[in-house]
Amino acid sequence: MSNVAAAAARTPEPAGDGAGAGESLQAAIDRVGSPVSLLRDAQARPTVFPVAPEFSNWRSEQHAWRESCALLDQSHHMTDLFLRGPEAAQLLERLAVNSFANFPVDRAKQFVAVNDDGHLIGDAILTHIDDDYYVLVGHQMVIDWTQFHAETGDWDVEVTRDGNSIVRAGAPALFRYELQGPTALPIMERLIGGEVPRIGFFHMARFTIAGLQVRGIRHGMAGQPGFELFGAWGDADRVLEAILEAGSGHGLVRVGAKGYSTANLESGWVPSPLPAIFSGDSTADYRRWLPATSAGSLGGSFASERIEDYYLTPWDLDYGRTISFDHDFVGRDALQRVAEGPHRRKVTLEWNADDVRGVWGSLLEDGLAAKYMDLPKSRYALYQVDRVRVGDTIVGQSFDCGYIANEQAYVSLATLDAAHADVGAEVTVTWGEEPNSHKPQVEPHRQVEVRATVAPWPYVREAREHYRTS
Repeated sequence: MSNVAAAAARTPEPAGDGAGAGESLQAAIDRVGSPVSLLRDAQARPTVFPVAPEFSNWRSEQHAWRESCALLDQSHHMTDLFLRGPEAAQLLERLAVNSFANFPVDRAKQFVAVNDDGHLIGDAILTHIDDDYYVLVGHQMVIDWTQFHAETGDWDVEVTRDGNSIVRAGAPALFRYELQGPTALPIMERLIGGEVPRIGFFHMARFTIAGLQVRGIRHGMAGQPGFELFGAWGDADRVLEAILEAGSGHGLVRVGAKGYSTANLESGWVPSPLPAIFSGDSTADYRRWLPATSAGSLGGSFASERIEDYYLTPWDLDYGRTISFDHDFVGRDALQRVAEGPHRRKVTLEWNADDVRGVWGSLLEDGLAAKYMDLPKSRYALYQVDRVRVGDTIVGQSFDCGYIANEQAYVSLATLDAAHADVGAEVTVTWGEEPNSHKPQVEPHRQVEVRATVAPWPYVREAREHYRTS
């Protein structure tokens, strides 16, 4: 048994969190009266993961993945779903818009799922560990969806779940350490005592580190070269010690939760789009299975009583390129009907510096201030959806937002109508809620308008040119 398989076998949280786990999502919607009200006034407190917010300061830590090498601990904030059995691949293929035509052992891919109407459930990273053995890692939206289908469908597959460190009792099943930056490869060479194998983007290799067997996924966060190293949690301390020793003299910088949370703004990944599960007959059984505690929270200036107005298609987040109609999957017919468009386009929005200063300046002025804009990340709900306008017309939605020290810019990721999505176009983002919701993260505030300019995604040139080749 591999170290990854052994760790999964010891996972403390069994699958089956949905059915019988307190009030269901459907019951909560019925009690409150609407999914929008449920999500807007969700009482979940701000999440804090057991990773230091900063090891030095988040500005210098952001600079590390551009200038030297960043070490990020990914062991605590994601959920793992381990799938084993002769029909594991068939189940995953049935739920993914991606092709499985070329997905051998020691390969990883972005796993994108939609509902029967073709609206996005979410995405995660799928790794092919061994024959009939896969690990799906990411935010809970796709994990929950996959677990539901595994448990309620007629599939010869065993699933085991390892929740993140907020919900799990005990240690994680796996450690995940990410090395990213210009000196990542020299550090890897010192770490493994030899030349790093030349493998492609999202390919995996097996290494011996400190006498332990460790797997690594090749990828490049924000356009810089690197590896994500993972293995059994019992080996975590020895591997970390070896990484720190190998990084000595190569500018290795440990990155805390604050700095890590902004990496997606450079690479252009939207981490938590609202999943299309809160309405419709096709997801009714899922809502009855899913606990209300998995609902999440909704924030931002985009305000509609129709939850469907928050739903996205894969094209809205540039996942249209991942869709393959070479297999039968949930939502296939719906996506085929709308494949030719028109579609919104994912972009980066560069917020006007004077207007951002005005938001912060309002804290020092008489009267009601604007919504507090935290740094480096200003998202205050799991699903952040802000209104984007041209004149009086809503032309899109803005999601994750925050500050990139490497670019000295405040940006957000957004999806816009194609007519307004060209680089250089001017739009307006509304910051803050009206009326103010009752989430714990929301203080009394006033809405303000922030001018923004459409920029490419990824925002950083190195990421645009080298993300999948580094």
